[in-house]
Amino acid sequence: MRFGMMLVWVMLPCWGVSDVVGESTTQPAGKLLTVAGDGSGDFKTVQAAIDSVAEKGTERVVIHIKPGTYTERITVSKEKPLIEFLGDDAAGTVLTFNNTHNTLGADGKVMGTSKSASTFIYGADFLGRNITFQNSAGPVGQALAIYVYGDRAVFENCRFVGWQDTVMTNRSREYFQDCFIQGHVDFIFGAATVYFENCELNCRAKGSITAASTPKTSAYGYVFDHCKITGEAPTGSVILGRPWRPYGATIFMYTEMPDCIKPAGWDDWGEANQKTARYAEYKSSGPGTAADQRAAWTRQLSDKEAEEITIESVLGGDDHWNPRAEIATTRPATQH
Repeated sequence: MRFGMMLVWVMLPCWGVSDVVGESTTQPAGKLLTVAGDGSGDFKTVQAAIDSVAEKGTERVVIHIKPGTYTERITVSKEKPLIEFLGDDAAGTVLTFNNTHNTLGADGKVMGTSKSASTFIYGADFLGRNITFQNSAGPVGQALAIYVYGDRAVFENCRFVGWQDTVMTNRSREYFQDCFIQGHVDFIFGAATVYFENCELNCRAKGSITAASTPKTSAYGYVFDHCKITGEAPTGSVILGRPWRPYGATIFMYTEMPDCIKPAGWDDWGEANQKTARYAEYKSSGPGTAADQRAAWTRQLSDKEAEEITIESVLGGDDHWNPRAEIATTRPATQH
């Protein structure tokens, strides 16, 4: 950084998917394509499956990714909404690459942070389920596992693995449920409005969990609800967040915090951002809470304020988006 969907049965003989589609008890909601590195599916790479999808579709396309490690740069373009990545098990289905901010692009220039991602999500209404998104470059500076730009993105039971700048969220609405997110410096960052529910935030070393660049016009930035902070970072070496830009907004509610969290809790990036940063907490637990020692420019929410923070109030928008309903109506039958 500074640095209401109907189940569609599709028969495509040329891709040989009828044997997969025939199992009605496991059929996900939408047109189904299968990726398998061993050649047993319709495609060997995830990008090939994406490329086969028609632009500007109005029905969900489910890309079932069989267990394996897929070493490729993946892009879901803006013209391809309603795509789902479906894995059988998050730990067993890994999408990875190893670019960093210093990697040279095709033009001979360094990529920079935002172009270093292993996976790019530009299409709206993306759904990721049971997938690991990884950047395998290691602790070498900014190296994104995923860049999410498309509006109404949902991730259920996914893993995000990296070091610095693991997950970039950019000017959209996003929902993460039951996810594992790992890193050590600003490993969740960007300008989006994002609700994290029941997620594990794993701190690999000293550093900072978030770096929000929330626009002034957005009421919310990051909201962490009933999450858990874990990791091997030393005592008092991790901050909850620092504002990448003025007006950065982050809230931690009902979150388990170990002693790796600094008593001050937050940092202002060494600038005047503390004058505009919107940082708050509410009824978190564990030795890392230290509410009476938090930075003076942050605050604890009142009961009334906390009651008003819901998925609907944070993410609903003019279209009344309900990501929980999206998860429930698209989940394969055997996962209900």
